[in-house]
Amino acid sequence: MISNEVEQFSQSFTHMDSMKNSKLFVEKALINGQWLTAQDGATFDVYNPASGEIIGTVPNLGKSETELAIEAANEAFRSWKTTTAKTRHQLLMQWYELILNHLDELARLMVLEQGKPLAEAKGEVIYAANFIQWFAEQAKRIHGTIMDGFSPTAQLQYTKEPVGVVGIITPWNFPLAMITRKVAPALAAGCTVVIKPSEFTPYSALALMQLSIEAGIPAGVCNVVTTDRAAEVGQAMTASKMIRKMSFTGSTRVGKILLSQAATTVKRMSMELGGNAPFIVFDDADFASAIPALMTSKFRNTGQTCVCANRILVQDRIYDQFVEQFTNATKKLVVGDGLSDGVTQGPLINEAALEKVESHVQHALELDGVLQLGGKGHEKGLTFFEPTVISEVPQESRFNSEETFGPVAPMIRFKEEEEAIQIANQTDYGLSAYFCSTNMSRIHRVLKELETGMVGVNTGMLANEFGPFGGVKESGLGREGSVLGIEEYLENKYSIIAYS
Repeated sequence: MISNEVEQFSQSFTHMDSMKNSKLFVEKALINGQWLTAQDGATFDVYNPASGEIIGTVPNLGKSETELAIEAANEAFRSWKTTTAKTRHQLLMQWYELILNHLDELARLMVLEQGKPLAEAKGEVIYAANFIQWFAEQAKRIHGTIMDGFSPTAQLQYTKEPVGVVGIITPWNFPLAMITRKVAPALAAGCTVVIKPSEFTPYSALALMQLSIEAGIPAGVCNVVTTDRAAEVGQAMTASKMIRKMSFTGSTRVGKILLSQAATTVKRMSMELGGNAPFIVFDDADFASAIPALMTSKFRNTGQTCVCANRILVQDRIYDQFVEQFTNATKKLVVGDGLSDGVTQGPLINEAALEKVESHVQHALELDGVLQLGGKGHEKGLTFFEPTVISEVPQESRFNSEETFGPVAPMIRFKEEEEAIQIANQTDYGLSAYFCSTNMSRIHRVLKELETGMVGVNTGMLANEFGPFGGVKESGLGREGSVLGIEEYLENKYSIIAYS
């Protein structure tokens, strides 16, 4: 075991050394096309969660630098909004191509700072690039309408105009895709942006911006504020009258704070907040598709996704058989450094995440849940956690009220369809839900009853550039992706033209 760990750390250092020689490894913030340090010289360290080693340091910016970035974006907006749709399309497509051309480098960098397995990281690079391609096309499809007037000497019309400067705050779990899902429609609409990436994963954002510069996107259109002073920077964004819209992906708690602060300047807000997704397995489900779907939903990114299955409801008649087969499938997961061959589960992002997962497991076991597999930190140490299955989980467990964000599958038994729907909807969240059934009547009934913005039927994957991503209740406001995504960055201007 010790020799394996030494080899793993050696490989991590080798990968870090190779990345530091790459043009994509940038250790500065980006404001008005210039790579900058903090005015006071402050920095913060970024860690590899799989090894605990420092990857590097980036500038720790604050309110004053954020205001400079906003001013730069506001100045750039004056010219960017007048570029033609065709020009914006071409620049975004050049950015898209550069991302795909650097797929391997971007994926390895992501694994080093975020921890997910390399295959997943490569998938995210493609996923992130797809948003840029999609919205490059949508840039050419922004159009208004001319309407019949109330008078033969008047013409009524509405046109669509870019909102303005957009403040963007993104999380660490998808450090590329959560940026492109917001930045691509903003730029396609003619907006400029100020981005605050997570302090845990700034390098992916900076690499993305390096490629945007190479693509020819003008200075000031994209700005990146690196910081571990999230509250200070967030408040600077919400207080600024130059920022006319904000888009945030993160916790419901922080989302509520930003919404409250943004009310003082009446900004448009897009919020993709917390989730507590139910995954319902009815007794007419096809196990051959239900188990792979659940494995994908539950364990992708080590369970650290806002749409992952947080509560697994299985109908009584098939409960024991399903739990057994699912547990057997979970045993095949391989935990380790995401850059090692065959690894399917990386580490949790930090110690706070580990402690939260441990507390959820402990609470369920105290309520007489039955541990089928895992249940503790992995022998690799640090923030690695064993893939875990707990059966007979009662509704009083914290899994039913809180987002776990870890590789734990709590199995809840239910008897009738109505009971499953009641349990599924008994939460303040409404981001996503999943269920498995082969009965079309049931599929249509349950689809109508689930109180979520997105539903996966017989699948564990929801996210793509074609579908409108977003939730209801305390899971957020607005939609990202799809033909709806660009509308979040456009204002409708109505006018009447009278003539004689």
